[in-house]
Amino acid sequence: MASAENNEQTQLTEQKPVQLNQSERFTAMVMKEFGTGVGAPSLTDYQKKLIQGYFIAIDRALKKAEEDRIRKNAANKDPKYNNDLEVNWQNVNLQDLATDVVHYARMGLDMMQDNHLTPIPFKNNKTRKYDVNLMKGYNGIRFISEKYALDKPVSVTIELVYSNDTFRPIKKSHGQPIESYEFAINDPFDRGEIRGGFGYIEFDDQTKNKLIIMTMKDVNKRKPEYASANFWGGKTTVWESGKKVEKEVEGWLDEMVYKTIVREVFSPKHILLDPQKIDDNYQYMKMREAKIAEMEAQADAEAQANGRIIDTAPVKPAALHDANPGIRMPNVDKSTGEVIGVPTGAVDNVERSQDGGPDF
Repeated sequence: MASAENNEQTQLTEQKPVQLNQSERFTAMVMKEFGTGVGAPSLTDYQKKLIQGYFIAIDRALKKAEEDRIRKNAANKDPKYNNDLEVNWQNVNLQDLATDVVHYARMGLDMMQDNHLTPIPFKNNKTRKYDVNLMKGYNGIRFISEKYALDKPVSVTIELVYSNDTFRPIKKSHGQPIESYEFAINDPFDRGEIRGGFGYIEFDDQTKNKLIIMTMKDVNKRKPEYASANFWGGKTTVWESGKKVEKEVEGWLDEMVYKTIVREVFSPKHILLDPQKIDDNYQYMKMREAKIAEMEAQADAEAQANGRIIDTAPVKPAALHDANPGIRMPNVDKSTGEVIGVPTGAVDNVERSQDGGPDF
């Protein structure tokens, strides 16, 4: 009798599946990816800590994106533009996300550090799932640049130059073995109009020091094709009282120019990559960034075809992580694969606000 009761209890136990919470489900999928392949290394304690941080940051991004989805649906004049797919863990493409997490955690990118790595939920209308893209911020770009550098810099200085400042480059020559510069802020309360900026990379061997100068013409060449006036300044079209209205906005030009110079200075063009350090994780990262660039190009074409105007409120760049100014695609440098705009919030691959926001 006791044996029969035990067998019945065992059957009931076997029939009842174990329900994992979202954190456990996420971790289990990532652990499975880490164990893929012959001789795959086990997680280090530091990598486990990074993955915990990834879950917290992604969970926060999903909740913020869901708030935006609800707000945006309520504001839509035409319900046909509503997004009916809830932004939650059940609707996330967890398999691809786990693969991304494995590679970025192995590289040491940390979502808990400011401007390192930001999760961007992207609505995939084909799969009816959200692909969560992991986008490097400018500190993440710097981290990767130094991690894979052939010769890691001792120091890097980035400065903006205004019309009332004094800047004089000192180029390397026969009597001047070290490239350098002279720079002075003559009036910190009235620096005039922005003229551009520079980056100065210093190495142990000072004869390798490098000065990178960027004029506003250089900056504008790297400006995203659909850069928003809310960030870069200029004219923008918004909806007011059911009508299209053109407005002039100041934007945050100084911050945008600074970020552009940072990306240029820390590019492989100026801080050379060490071929012996390039690993599968780095190659995977570049492949993913190129894929995101393709997604952006597709979103651009569809946005133009639909003739949509997305109304996004101007938000100071430094507050982008918290403020989340609307739903939009990231901007990616198509030549290098570097992310050059990291907004927060869910992205629909049919609708995109064309703002070219910064990566903070």
